Amino acid sequence: MSLIISNIALHYLSKKEETGEVLLRLGPESVEVTHKIENFVDALHGIYNSKGSKAYGHFATIPAEGDKARFVDIMESYLSEAQGFHDFSCQAGNLLKNELEKYELAETGYLVVCHYEYMGGRYLLAAIIPISEHYSVDGELNISADQHLDTSRLQLAARIDLFDYQQNANGNKYISFIKGRAGRKVSDFFLEFLGCEEGLDAKEQTQTLVQAVEDFVAVNQLDAQEKQKTRKELLSYCKEQKESAQDVSIKELGHVIGEEGSEQDFYQFCQDQSYPIEESFPHDQAVVNKITKYSGFGAGISLSFERSHFGQDVIYNAANESITIYKVPPNLKEQLLSLLQAQDKQDKQNEEF
Repeated sequence: MSLIISNIALHYLSKKEETGEVLLRLGPESVEVTHKIENFVDALHGIYNSKGSKAYGHFATIPAEGDKARFVDIMESYLSEAQGFHDFSCQAGNLLKNELEKYELAETGYLVVCHYEYMGGRYLLAAIIPISEHYSVDGELNISADQHLDTSRLQLAARIDLFDYQQNANGNKYISFIKGRAGRKVSDFFLEFLGCEEGLDAKEQTQTLVQAVEDFVAVNQLDAQEKQKTRKELLSYCKEQKESAQDVSIKELGHVIGEEGSEQDFYQFCQDQSYPIEESFPHDQAVVNKITKYSGFGAGISLSFERSHFGQDVIYNAANESITIYKVPPNLKEQLLSLLQAQDKQDKQNEEF
C-alpha cells in the first residue's frame, strides 16, 4: 500500500435536539495504525479523490481575534512539533464545535483528522463522516440495529496539501474541499472552521485549457481524425492525473498532445498566446469529458455521440430543431425494429376488429 499514515484522530460531534447544544466527545489519545485503519484511510482517500465537486482555496489572512487560535495556527503548532497531534486534533474539534453552534444545522458525526503521505505527497485531511443505521439478523431470526460510518455520504471534507502549503504559502490552491450543491450553504461553516477562502477556480482553468487545445488543433490545421486523436489524448491524460490525484501540467501536456511536425508544441503555444492559465492546476474532469463527446438529456430523451460524427453521421437542423442520425447503433436498431414489428402487429389486430 502506497499510503502511509503518520497520525490519525477520531472525535464525535452530536447535538442536543432540545437545546441545540453541540457536544464533543474526544477520542483516544493515541490510535494504533492497524491494517484496518490503513484500509479505512485508503478508502476515505479514494472516496475523496473521486468527488467531482471540489473547489480550491487557501488560508485567509485575517488575524486571530484576541486569544482565539485559528486552524492554521494550531496546525502550524503541530507541524513545528510545538504540540502533539492529539492536542492539535482536540483543538480542531473544539473549533468545529464552536462553528456548529452558530448554525441551526444537524451536521453531526465523527470528525476524522488524519496526517498521511500518498504517492510522494503529504496531506492533512479533516472530514465529518455521517452515521447510518444498518440491520442484521441472527440465526434465531432476531433483527438488531447498529450504526456505521457512512463514507458514501461524505460531503464535509477538506484536504491540505502540506508540501504545496509549506513551499508556496502565498498560493491559492493548497486546500481542496468538497463543494456543496448549488444553493446549499451547509459547507460554509466547515470553511469558516478551517479559515479557508476560495482561490483557484478549477472549472474556469479547465475551460481555458479545453479552449487552448481547440485553438491549437485549429492553428495547426489538423484534419478531423487528428483533431479527435488530440482530444482523446487530452482526455486520457486528464483521467490518469485525476486517478492519481495529480495536477494537470501544461508542460507535460506539451509532450502528450504535440503533433510531430508541428511548428510548436502545446506548451509553447500556450505561452505565446498568453492564456490565463496556471502552469499546473487541479482540473475539473467533467469539463474535459465534454471535449470528445456531445451529450444531453431531457423530456425522456438521452443522446450522446462522439464529436467527430457531428456534421457527418449526426446532422442538426437548427431551423426545425431536429437531429438526423445516419448510423444507428446496432443494439438500438434491434430495439427499434422490434418496436416497429410490435406496432405493426397491433395495427393489424385493430383492423380485424
